[in-house]
Amino acid sequence: MHEATLGLLMIIVAGAMNGSFAVPMKLTHRWQWEHTWLMWTIYGLFIFPPMLTFLTIPNILAVYRESGLGVVAAVAACGAGWGISVVFIGLAVEAVGVAVSFSIMLGLSAALGSLVPLVFLHSDKIATPAGMSVLAGLALMLIGVGTCAVAGKRREMALGAGAPGKPSIAKGLTFCVLGGLGSGLVNLGLVFGAPILKAAEAHGASRVSTPNAAFLPLMLAGGIPSLIYCSYLILKNKNAHQFGAADTAHHWFLTALMALLWFASTILYGAATTNLGELGTVLGWPLFMSVIVITAAAWGLITGEWKGSGSKPRILMAVGVGILIVAIFVLSFAGRQV
Repeated sequence: MHEATLGLLMIIVAGAMNGSFAVPMKLTHRWQWEHTWLMWTIYGLFIFPPMLTFLTIPNILAVYRESGLGVVAAVAACGAGWGISVVFIGLAVEAVGVAVSFSIMLGLSAALGSLVPLVFLHSDKIATPAGMSVLAGLALMLIGVGTCAVAGKRREMALGAGAPGKPSIAKGLTFCVLGGLGSGLVNLGLVFGAPILKAAEAHGASRVSTPNAAFLPLMLAGGIPSLIYCSYLILKNKNAHQFGAADTAHHWFLTALMALLWFASTILYGAATTNLGELGTVLGWPLFMSVIVITAAAWGLITGEWKGSGSKPRILMAVGVGILIVAIFVLSFAGRQV
């Protein structure tokens, strides 16, 4: 199998997993948002990353020493910025649902996470067939995401006011923008962490597992904002006792499942970029985002987020998803030209 094809398949699986990770939030009814998001943070950013990194990267401390403090600090800074956006991602999903929030956030994320490395690190590739194909695919992806966002807005207009106790639609859309602007920093952390990946491979790590070395400082730093904010809300609302409330045992499993889906998808994405050639992070990120939006849109329909909205918003959403599928094929073609 061609390496680019394998990378594409890995990204499709990773995107499907990532687009599904927030769905269990709909089932943690006896917890408030801060309980669910805190446990997702602990599992996904403080427990799973160190376990995987120490299992797959030999001599990890030597890897960081050889990479240099500046590189590790840059990756951690990307993680901290992304961690702030993670709080807004959770609030956005709670406010306007999986389909709408993911469409808006991931469009912004794709623009930041793909265009920045293309322009600043691979500017010599822009005028090549591969570079032009990337730009065409990214343009299609943004059009598709924008169409999905318009469909979501029309859905909200058809459904009227949100449920009592939830943020307003305006606040929800603001959360989407803030979450989207920061979420691309995950990809930039992987880009700026390239020396870490090289050092990890030099110390015996397999090529597909080298991104794990960069993900560790990125995710640990990224978990701090959510840890602080969720703990603040629990103290403020004096509802820590809800962790031990009756019929909440399955909530612990659901939040672990959320973390596992998200973490595994991120690791699989990192491994996939190593199979996409020199432009791996440029090609991979918009592909990843597109599959996530498609998956989130499907879950939105399955879980009833579009119930009662009428046929026009649903048709518009289907058109947006169709455009995203075309974008995936264009970006896959670009991967074969690298």
